[in-house]
Amino acid sequence: MTKFARTIAALIALLPLPALAQSKSDVERQFQRWIAGDLAAEAKRTGISDRTLKAAFSGISLNWELPDLVPPGSKPPKSRDQSQAEFSSPGAYFSEKRLQGLAATGRSLATTHASTLKRVEERYGVPGEIVVAIWGRESGFGRAKLPHPAIEVLATKAFMSTRTDMFRSELIAALQMVERGDISASKMMGSWAGALGQPQFLPSSYLKYAVDFDGDGHSDIWNSVPDSLASIANYLANEGWQRGRDWGFEVGIPAGVTCAQEGPDLAKPISAWASSGIERISGKPFPSSEASADGMMLVPAGRHGPEFVVTPNFYVIKEYNNSDLYALFIGNLADRIAYGSGPFRTTWGNVGKMLRSDVLAMQKALVAKGYDVGTVDGLAGYKTRRSLGDWQAKNGLTPTCFPDASLKARLK
Repeated sequence: MTKFARTIAALIALLPLPALAQSKSDVERQFQRWIAGDLAAEAKRTGISDRTLKAAFSGISLNWELPDLVPPGSKPPKSRDQSQAEFSSPGAYFSEKRLQGLAATGRSLATTHASTLKRVEERYGVPGEIVVAIWGRESGFGRAKLPHPAIEVLATKAFMSTRTDMFRSELIAALQMVERGDISASKMMGSWAGALGQPQFLPSSYLKYAVDFDGDGHSDIWNSVPDSLASIANYLANEGWQRGRDWGFEVGIPAGVTCAQEGPDLAKPISAWASSGIERISGKPFPSSEASADGMMLVPAGRHGPEFVVTPNFYVIKEYNNSDLYALFIGNLADRIAYGSGPFRTTWGNVGKMLRSDVLAMQKALVAKGYDVGTVDGLAGYKTRRSLGDWQAKNGLTPTCFPDASLKARLK
């Protein structure tokens, strides 16, 4: 688990649980009955033996310190009042001190494990620097502590959390790992969210993507660096990584080229973007090997921050963690590891200070006008950004493709 995630988990853990209609001891008894009854029946239908069930649940109890718990008889916590919630500026995500530290360690470890990374890239087509960047971002290169017994976490959340169905599926997957002999239940350690090992795979991802790359007969993502690195690469390869392509390029978009063209559904050849006047911010030309291949505009802060032309590999990184900022973090960190580069050349503007309720109102207004803003949630995703840009252009405004207070009164 990342330091940021651990901090959030610690803060959430300090929040009070929903008011209990039953005592904790009553809930614990229900939990044990659920394991022995409903859960055990489902597990056995998937091939889990009594021996595995006994080993996995011997002495187990609920972990009341985990976040997002909804005990039986209590009501789910109300979602945070959006009128009091500001979304963060994208720039806050890119701590320069942290990136520099990860890059320095990443370069050292890339040298240490150069032969393994070369074999990984040959087999899976994913560059070593991308693999190392994810390894560093997810678990501090395998150095982050994994303090929680995974079965305990998954069982607790499968029994009483805001996403019981998802965690129930992951708990069954974890039991399948034990049944197969991949790891014993007592040694399966993970994060507060049930993510496992150095790649921070959920159990279902382990079953799909974990590989034995060191040849010892086990896919050990807890203790084996070769297995961990290869498993990350295997994940990306299976999600569609295009061999030989970059993740993307920071660019400058001329004033005459609208920012309302971003998104994976508006791809066109990188040569076409270049022909419109879009250039790499570094001054280097786009690689000739990329010219005829598709690229997509990305402006995560609209005209108020770095701008990019990204490749389909960017969206493969998002399969690991569905966040534009996460994928940009990995891309930037990988470039630092491989080329010694630094932060994005364009600084992030002072955006993200609007209340989510105001952005939500703008999204609803755009939907009423026929725009597709994606999820109406008070957050400025790419469909909201480009819809704003289109609306601005049609109303005689210079497109900025990002919500700000000056648009609030005009967009009703």
